[in-house]
Amino acid sequence: MVLDSACVFCAIVNGGISADVVYRDENILAFNDVDPQAPTHVLIVPTLHVENSAQLALISPTTTAQLFTVAAHIAAQRGLTGFRTVFNTGAEAGQSVFHAHLHLLGGRRLAWPPG
Repeated sequence: MVLDSACVFCAIVNGGISADVVYRDENILAFNDVDPQAPTHVLIVPTLHVENSAQLALISPTTTAQLFTVAAHIAAQRGLTGFRTVFNTGAEAGQSVFHAHLHLLGGRRLAWPPG
């Protein structure tokens, strides 16, 4: 597992910062967002440090797919009949932590277009 000592999500992955973890395996960690934008707002991150979703897709398509599988699993556990998954890639798109992460949002009606 490759981590970045300056990355807050890497610190969560290695246990240096606590989080409300809802799922963990060797490749994926999922935890409740500290500033939720919906009743369910979970961040799903790879356990290796990769800056964004585009890089993750190049490095590991399998891990990228696992993020979505975990999102569906958590949504089912929470009884969500609909949900949204979002990757923000780059500061201009709203990415504020530069460690690839998938947002799982649900539990309320979500408007379109977002943002």
